[in-house]
Order: sequence, then structure tokens, then C-alpha cells
Amino acid sequence: METSESVPLQTFPRRLLAHGQQRGARPAFREKYLGIWQEWSWLQVNAEVRSLACGLAALGFERGMNLAIIGDNRPRLYWAMLAAQCLGGVPVPLYQDAPAADMAHVLNDADIEFAVVEDQEQVDKLLELQALCPRVRRIVFEDERGMRHYRHAGLLSFAALQEMGRAWDAAHPGAFDAAVQSGQGSDTAIILYTSGTTGKPKGVMQSHAALIAAGEGGVGFDKLTEREDILSYLPMAWVGDCLFSLAQAMVAGFTVNCPESSDTVLTDLREIGPTYYFAPPRVFENMLTTVMIRMEDAGAIKRRMFDYFMAVARRSGAAILDGKPVGALERLNYALGRLFVYEPLKNVLGLSRVRIAYTAGAAIGPDLFRFYRSIGINLKQLYGSTETCAYVCLQPDGNIKFDSVGIPAPGVEVRLAENGEVLVKGVSNMDGYFKRPDATAEVIDSDGYFHTGDAGMFDSDGHLKIIDRAADVGRMNGGAIFAPNYIENKLKFFPFIKEAVAFGNGRDQVCAFLNIDMEAVGNWAERRNLAYSGYTDLAANPQVLELMRDCVQKVNADLANEALMGQTQIHRFLVLHKELDPDDDELTRTRKVRRKFVAQKYAVLIEALYTGKTSQFISTQVKFEDGRSGVVSAELRIVDAATYPVLQEAA
Repeated sequence: METSESVPLQTFPRRLLAHGQQRGARPAFREKYLGIWQEWSWLQVNAEVRSLACGLAALGFERGMNLAIIGDNRPRLYWAMLAAQCLGGVPVPLYQDAPAADMAHVLNDADIEFAVVEDQEQVDKLLELQALCPRVRRIVFEDERGMRHYRHAGLLSFAALQEMGRAWDAAHPGAFDAAVQSGQGSDTAIILYTSGTTGKPKGVMQSHAALIAAGEGGVGFDKLTEREDILSYLPMAWVGDCLFSLAQAMVAGFTVNCPESSDTVLTDLREIGPTYYFAPPRVFENMLTTVMIRMEDAGAIKRRMFDYFMAVARRSGAAILDGKPVGALERLNYALGRLFVYEPLKNVLGLSRVRIAYTAGAAIGPDLFRFYRSIGINLKQLYGSTETCAYVCLQPDGNIKFDSVGIPAPGVEVRLAENGEVLVKGVSNMDGYFKRPDATAEVIDSDGYFHTGDAGMFDSDGHLKIIDRAADVGRMNGGAIFAPNYIENKLKFFPFIKEAVAFGNGRDQVCAFLNIDMEAVGNWAERRNLAYSGYTDLAANPQVLELMRDCVQKVNADLANEALMGQTQIHRFLVLHKELDPDDDELTRTRKVRRKFVAQKYAVLIEALYTGKTSQFISTQVKFEDGRSGVVSAELRIVDAATYPVLQEAA
């Protein structure tokens, strides 16, 4: 039950007003524009949101309506979210890199009439969809570059909307404040669409109360304050960004920094030096790839020093970070490593000031996790989903396990179904899927538990381990458990492997598709004077295939030491002739493999892997960034990999 003290802060607009009163001069948002960081205080943000909300009201936006938000992370787009909420409306962020056709489903499903977008590119997409989405009647654009000659009746610039809002506010005194005060914690705060791994995306309705509870839980758990700086660069349509850049920021009052563009994220990261950092495993994998490429190009002395101190870090770095006992000589060695390797490395990555770093969105490989913690970065996993505000389990400082996602978060109850599926009930559960009571009933049972679809287990200390998606976990013909994501994460720890898809359910052995990392393998090839004309050519190079075989065999040697997974070593693999791509429907927008789709699309390759063929021709249609289609064809060589005795079973 809400106390009288908590009622004023039960919605995000009320939180915004409170920050303006309590810390008005503190920086709320920053954005890098033309190489210079622009800054807005909480008081300034209050004024910006007020004029924007009043502008929307002047256009006819009302309580209960949904507002589409499309673009890169921009302060004004976050303000548009808050403006919609001030009026009792609901923001619906869309993935900015989605092609127009993919946007049509969300725009129609969410009954969108009003949209606030970043730039000309997004305006063009919406204008292209006029016939498919006739309800969309007003489009507000933030960036005016390239928009001078557009004459569409429904178009309006962000600046013009705010000017209209200031006039409307003066003509309707008290209307804005009354709208904010009428908001309730139970109101829907945002609709986030699922990634569509198993079908059409569904709109997840999260209330102000659920998001604020998730924000308060995380802020309290990690002792976050108004002094934190975060870099907001992940898609605004993703629940992870919603939790960190909206919910936690509006709870703690810390500063949200937006990079200039996706191309400048690493540079901007170093300039801001965030104290609190969040990224999916893919970003941490890419960072590690960058490090390994740089070390390949370094001189012999630097490489030897790096290898020596990284061995020290692997032995004792994580224990030192967790405050566990480590011998004096090893501590001295680690201190030298910090001076010569770890701190310079963290500086290059832009993580020198990070107190807490989180990863979520997909399982992170234990090896990758161990690497970052070993060099002194307090990287932790959180576990959650869009339907739970990304808030189910957290890892407490000093009690981090590489193979778990931590303990249930404050206010959350987690239990396992008889088949091992993780069930969640708590403060952060969704109200349901928008206009889909049937789909809601499929995932929330009569006791109020959300069925996550993940298979998990608790260890003796109460830490939850996620094995894989329940639907993806299977058994091999010999009876061994087959968890493809577990194997794929081990493969992707190598900087040369960007993506992997493992097959083995109902089979006698495991086989895999691989994607090479173009940057890492390209660098490797250039140092060996290997000529190539593009991805397909490089992926088929015999020396590259041997490099891939070496990585796969190292993974097999690792799996052989695990009794549970030892029988799932990879016997055969091939390197795909193209990168798996969201535009080709092979990955979701959050870069999760659409496993069933990939298996159907490349069925001929799977058959070749399992029927003993040494090669297979394939021709695949692809979509280019400019909307054109093309065909990529290649004769793919199938490679056999060595496997090893399962040591623990023999012991």
C-alpha cells in the first residue's frame, strides 16, 4: 500500500517535477553535437518537457493515446516520452534501424496517430508507410536538416511544436499541472515491443509503479546516487535502456549522456568516463575483439608483458575485486599489472571511472565475464525480460559467480516449474500484452507468475543459473543435455567469431554454423598478406577455416572438462557465406538468433553437415541497406574438428 509520502512520486512526471525542485541545477542530460557536449539541468528539462507536452495537447494528443518515438538516443526523444506521460499518454519507442515494413506492424498494432522522430530518414520511412498506416496523422521531427522542402500537412518541427506549446500553456493556465496530478502509478507508462524471436512482436504494457519499483530496487541494491554518469546508446525500444536511462535515472536523478552517433560511441565513452555502464554481451565481446586486435599489432615486448599480466589477472583478479584473500606476492604482481596493463586498458575502453557495469539481454560466456572482472571492472549480470522490466535477478558485490545471474532482486519471487522453467512474480511484472489478453494468459498463470521461457536451476547458495531458452534446450540421441546457447557463447569468446549457431537436439553429434568477425579476421589476414575481396571470399579462405578449426577445438577441449556438457563437443562446422543479419530476419533487432528461422532457411547446409558431405553449394537472397535485394552464392567447405575424452566422466 502506498504511503502519503510516496503518492507524489508514483509517476515519472511527478519524479521529474521533484528533481527540478530538489536538484534543479544538477545536469540531467548531455548530448554531443558537432563535437561539443551540450548540457541541460533538471530545471531546464522540466521547462522543455512542459512546452513539448503542451504542444502535443495543442495538436489534440490526449490521455490514453500512444506516441511513437523513433530515433537514436537523443535527449529530446526522452523528453517526448516524459511529455506523453505528463498528459496521461503512453510512449511507444520503435527500433530506429528497422526498415519501414517492419515498423508498420508496431504502428498499426499500437494505434499510433502521433509520432516524434529524430530526422529525415525516419520521416521518410513514415511517409512511405502512409498507405499501410493511415492512422498516423502527425509527425514531429527533431533534426531539421534536409527537411526544408518537405510540404506534408502532418509534419511539424520539434522547435515549432514547443513554441506552439508555450502559447497553449499561457492560454490554458493550470491545465498541464492538472494533467500531471491526475496520473496514477497504475497507469501504463510505456509500451515496449518484444523482439519477435518466436513470432510477431507483442506490446508489453509496463506501469509507472512497476518501472519505478524496478528502478528503486536497482538503485538501492547498487547504492546509486545523483552523481552517476551513464552513456545512453542502446536502442530506446529495448527494455534495458528503459530501465537504466529512464527508470533508474528518474529515481536517482543521475545524468544521462547521449553520444553524437553510433560511430562515435567509443570516443564519447572515453570522454564521459561513465561511473555506471550497461551493455549487452555483444558490446563486451566487440570491446575484447578490439583489444585482441591491438595486441596482435603490438611489439613483441608489449605482447609478452600483456600475456604475463593477463595470466596474473586470470589467477587472482576476480578474487581481489571480490575482497577475497590473495597472497602478498600475487597482490604485488597484480598491482604491477594494474599499473602497466589493466588501468591503461580500461582507459582505452573508456571504463576507467566505472564503479558498476552490467550486462544483460543474453547469456554472457563465463570466459568473457571473467576477463573483465579479472582486470578490475566490476561487471555484473542482471537477469530479466521485457515483461519484467529487465528486473528479476541481480548479483551482489562480493558474491559474484561467473555461471549464475545472481539472486532474486528485492520485491521479486523466483521459482522453478517442474520442467525447470523459470517463473517470476513481483513488483516489476507487466500488466499484460497490449490488446492481447490471449497472449497474456499464455504467459501469466492463475497464481500471477510470469513464465519466462528460460530453463534454469538454483545452486546451493540460492544463485540462479540460466541454462538456455527452455524451447531451445534439448537432448542428444545419447541422452546428453543439449544447450546451444552455452556452446555458442564459448565460441563467441574468440575475437575471430562474431556469431555461432549450434545444432544437436535429437542428433548423434553437435554441428555448428559460424560467422567470422570481419574486423578481427581481416586484421589477422592482412598481417599474413592474405588477399581477399570481401566477407564471402575471406570466410572461404583455407587458412581462415584452419583458424576457425583451432577455435572450435579449443572449445571442445574446454567442454571435455565438463561432465554435463562434455558430450556436446562440436564435430563438424562450416563458416557461412554471409553475416547473419536482422534485415534478413536471421537475427532480432536485439541481435538474438532466430533459431528456427535459421534452421529452416539453411536446411540444406544442416543436411550437408550431418550426411558427411565435404562441401555444399548455396545461394541466398539478401537485403541491402538501401532497400535493394541481391543474391550471395558460394560453395561452402565443411570442416571436421577434433573432439576429446570427457575427463570428469572418466575420473
